[in-house]
Amino acid sequence: MGLFDLFKGKTGSPEKKQNAAAKFAEAAGSKRAQAYDRQDAISELCRLKSADAVEALLKRFTFQTDPSITDQEEKEAAFDGIVGAGREAIEPVRAFAAKAESLSWPMRVLKEVLPEDELVEELLVWLERWDTEYAKFIDPKLQILKGLEEHSHPDIREAVEPFLEDVNEEARFNAASTTLAQKDTASIVALIKLLMDEESVRVRGKVAEGFLTLGWEIPDDQRDAVRKVLPHQYSVDASGLLSKRG
Repeated sequence: MGLFDLFKGKTGSPEKKQNAAAKFAEAAGSKRAQAYDRQDAISELCRLKSADAVEALLKRFTFQTDPSITDQEEKEAAFDGIVGAGREAIEPVRAFAAKAESLSWPMRVLKEVLPEDELVEELLVWLERWDTEYAKFIDPKLQILKGLEEHSHPDIREAVEPFLEDVNEEARFNAASTTLAQKDTASIVALIKLLMDEESVRVRGKVAEGFLTLGWEIPDDQRDAVRKVLPHQYSVDASGLLSKRG
């Protein structure tokens, strides 16, 4: 009989599931636990499909173990268990994401659990926690801005545009990519302002490529100024459209 066989059995009621989750939570979320104990605990938590089990499984994403293949297998198993809990996973994932150093796994979970409109609305709520000022650690903000690029939604442009003026270059780049992905001509003014003010060649190139791809015109009264700041391979023709050499 294994260490966790003592705890196995019927766990039908919410109270029993909560008690069962507590029994397996420590081993599932401990880097110091023996691999077989941790994997057994993850397996048992996956069976419960409860919010408490999801909360325990999320802790597996907070550390790495050797070998890396085992680490990935355990995380994928935890991921599958969390997704298997369906909408029971939403509240624990929200709580985890509010404090997490990385949102890659929580975002993957919600992508599986929520329909697209709800997913976008959730990510926009997460983005509201951030501003454009300097912060020492901004990986979650960068991940949200990048993740929103995959979606088209009427609320994305307005929420993301302020980050075109972020103090962080990568945040501005991600914001520009996501703004362009919305294909909304209402963003032309903000993107031209970014193009004019931006020091990063990478960001200016992203904006220029976006205007070229979308076929957006530069307003007549701004064409000369834009020509001066475009990366060298881009030009603006007489009609205000961008072209690219080479």
